[in-house]
Amino acid sequence: MSLTLYIHPLASFCHKVMIAFHENGVPFAQETVDLMDAGSAASHLARWPVGKIPVLYDDESKRVVPETSIIIEYVAERLGDPAGLLPADAEARLEARLWDRFFDLYVSQPMQKIVTDRIRPEGGSDPVGVAEARRTLDTAYAMIEERMAGRMFACGEGFTIADCAAFPGLFFAGIVHPFPPQAASLAAYFERLLERPSVQATLAQARPWFSMFPYRDAMPDRFLAG
Repeated sequence: MSLTLYIHPLASFCHKVMIAFHENGVPFAQETVDLMDAGSAASHLARWPVGKIPVLYDDESKRVVPETSIIIEYVAERLGDPAGLLPADAEARLEARLWDRFFDLYVSQPMQKIVTDRIRPEGGSDPVGVAEARRTLDTAYAMIEERMAGRMFACGEGFTIADCAAFPGLFFAGIVHPFPPQAASLAAYFERLLERPSVQATLAQARPWFSMFPYRDAMPDRFLAG
């Protein structure tokens, strides 16, 4: 099985899949998609017309696999899931999928709204949308704080697909909309995620690109040092 993951090194959703692959020891090649380059963009749109990343290509089946959670499950079903990212128990698996979607929809997406608004052309900003995104993050932070009281990871003691989704969203969200000082359980959870070798490997690859991040000025120094 020969796998190629099409990514951008700064994209949080790409980081989610990369963390999952590192956790399960999945062998894969990767190719950077530059949507600002006409040739790269055209190639990617031919691959997946929606234009989102990441996208996986399975050379053996000649199949294009989009969407982060689908990519992770697709590979786990074919190569195994030794890390247990998708729990075998049906109820536990449903819980992991729920919190996977939670972090994608209510942390990563509003974070991206805030980030992309900063690089809109003059006159194109959306202060109402950004304010709504910040309110969504406030709600999400409060829910995570309550959820993580007494838990090691999002779904208990084991690291799952939910945690793969959690770290990239929280990493960038914590920069553009810092965690509230009283959110001690959320902050501690983030630090536990940061200690994972899979997360460290993903951050190391992203680090040379951090200068391009629109909120680079707000990025803590500890994330910039290799």
